[in-house]
Amino acid sequence: MNRLVLSLLAGVALVPAAIPDAVRAQATVAQPAVRSDASGPVLVSPADWRRMAEAGDRYPMFARERTRLESSVAAAMAAGVNVPVPVDPGGGFTHEQHKRNQRAIYEAGTLYRLTGDVRYAHFVRDMLLAYAELYPTLGPHPVTRSSRRGRLFWQSLNDSVWLVYSVQGYDAVRDSLTPAERETIDFGVFRPMARFLSDGSPHVFNLIHNHATWAVAGVGMTGYVLRDQDLVDKALMGLARDGQSGFLRQIDRLFSPDGYYEEGPYYQRYALAPFVIFARAIDQNEPQRQIFQRRDGVLLKAVTTAIQSSYGGYFLPINDAIKDKGIDTEELVSGVAIAYGRTGDPTLLSIARRQGRTLLSPDGLAVAEGLAADRDQPFAFRSIRLRDGPDGDRGALDILREGDDRTGQALVMKNTAQGMGHGHYDRLNWLFYDKGHEVVTDYGAARFLNIEAKAGGVYLPENDSWASQTIAHNTLVVDGRSQFDGDLRTAEAHWPTTGLFVTDDGLQIASSRMAGAWDGVVFDRSLMLVRHPDLPLPVAIDLLRARADRPVRYDLPLHFNGHIMTVGFEVQRNLESRPVLGDTAGYQHLWVDGVSPVAETERTLTWLLDGRFYTYRFGASAPSQALLVESGANDPDFNLRREPALIQRTDGRVDVSFFSVLEPHGRYDGTVETVTGSDSRIASIRHGADDNAEVVVLTLTTGAVLAIGLADESDSTAAHRVTVDGQTYEWSGAYARFDR
Repeated sequence: MNRLVLSLLAGVALVPAAIPDAVRAQATVAQPAVRSDASGPVLVSPADWRRMAEAGDRYPMFARERTRLESSVAAAMAAGVNVPVPVDPGGGFTHEQHKRNQRAIYEAGTLYRLTGDVRYAHFVRDMLLAYAELYPTLGPHPVTRSSRRGRLFWQSLNDSVWLVYSVQGYDAVRDSLTPAERETIDFGVFRPMARFLSDGSPHVFNLIHNHATWAVAGVGMTGYVLRDQDLVDKALMGLARDGQSGFLRQIDRLFSPDGYYEEGPYYQRYALAPFVIFARAIDQNEPQRQIFQRRDGVLLKAVTTAIQSSYGGYFLPINDAIKDKGIDTEELVSGVAIAYGRTGDPTLLSIARRQGRTLLSPDGLAVAEGLAADRDQPFAFRSIRLRDGPDGDRGALDILREGDDRTGQALVMKNTAQGMGHGHYDRLNWLFYDKGHEVVTDYGAARFLNIEAKAGGVYLPENDSWASQTIAHNTLVVDGRSQFDGDLRTAEAHWPTTGLFVTDDGLQIASSRMAGAWDGVVFDRSLMLVRHPDLPLPVAIDLLRARADRPVRYDLPLHFNGHIMTVGFEVQRNLESRPVLGDTAGYQHLWVDGVSPVAETERTLTWLLDGRFYTYRFGASAPSQALLVESGANDPDFNLRREPALIQRTDGRVDVSFFSVLEPHGRYDGTVETVTGSDSRIASIRHGADDNAEVVVLTLTTGAVLAIGLADESDSTAAHRVTVDGQTYEWSGAYARFDR
């Protein structure tokens, strides 16, 4: 334990450490003259701090947040200042202690401004003086798992997060310190850390990536607090100050015009915090930049887009996502408060009410005031196409909804670009939600965040060998090879071409086409959310058509959540041994529990989830097999969840169409031991096609017939004629619905 930690624990008064000449010289390289005064906080104005302090207990949510911080900081102060030499990866003691310290600095600084109690300021001072002694002695972190090693943490990303929060706490107390204390902390902590994360880490700082967003936010906010415009300019414009990197470039390149973040909802949530926190600091100090108006207000759109990209309070788990992250996470609490402070949108207040907390900030006070006055209005979760790519031309995330976001249906079609290194090889993948559950599932990431027993909390090897592979998703696999053969560089150069997006009453459609995932293969997919008066709940219809320049094997997986009730097809079960499906591209992680004979007939599979039945009725335009499989094979460290899947397979085909319908129905009540509606109300599914049009026909047990015709959109006036089981369907344009 270093000298300052020992002296604090012993109750000895601290004296600011002398700044070695070498450290001072390194910290001030390429820096302009620095003002040594501290006339007041700059990240939140003194007037706003006074207004928040005067608010007292008038607004319940604000008062509750203050009480929460008081309890948190009291525990930190009772534990004393502990600034250990970094040795651990994520989840280890030193890693978690430095995270606790960043939170304590931020929270204690906030409470000092709200209460005027100097004990909070002294606690922040003493903590930062301890860091001023430790930080100049640190080299690269001893854990070498990351190519972007930090000093306090195993990866520099965590150092950046520490800086973003700690500099806010420092700003709150800085004018209460003596000039000597400020100088010690400025030159012992914040200047060398800002220099390390910027000039010392150009391979991170100049990226267009969330790691760089956290870095530029920390460096830029430090620049404002230290009254150093040079640091601010680097943060905004990149190290070369040419605008090809830095915060402004990140806003322009990482978000689509709809506010969709390239890495997907999970990382949108994570990246949102530095974007909106730093933007607020910019707006506070340089309002003439109109940062929240940049690109038609894309940062504010990003907040509502993140909310739209959720179901039942949890983010859609596409790409490298951990499934327990939702709209109540700290990052979105910040985003909602800051967005509300800029827009006054009353629907954001309803999200804040669901979150149950807000910030102790001017924006958080505005949220608390609005909720106390009952000004909140329901947030409009709706069917939406969220374009991907900086120009909105790299595919899209399509979300079709029926009902509310907690109990209704949501059909998600992932037609996006790769999503950088956190993207999965799953173009035209889909998910389905109903009754508050993920019914057709996405595995997300193979990672146990910050759990030391699981490789220190980093991404596990199975993230590459399973979770990101195509077979782990609900989309097409050709010849047992993942899309783009799992090569990131190739995948980043290709994205789907979006097609139909229809939100008619009773019929919603999302369509897309993918070429280039395998040489010589093109496939189109349309997913539909359809209501019918003879069906108690909407059904999801899936139509996928693939064309190759050679005979290939097509596999189409469906990963589902629930317990199998009935297998509506002949199947050879593997009872005494459990063979593995393959040896590469994720197939090595699938046990095969049963295989059907090759046949041309339609098949069904029914499962039960939380008292509701789901029947999946499926077929293909060519003879096919059905395989029942489960994840978890070749997993010696038990890193994978055991989850079931169904695979449709055709072999040696050039062209094929897969067609299916997923029907929610019935109810099982275990409390009173009753079962109703356990049988499907769909009697059959049929399919017909010509060169550029297809029809899917559902015959219901009531005798009603529902047919959907789909065609190539290239000619919206073209006439189409398709015959199925002797019935001819004619229409013009891209789609049509037929009821009889």
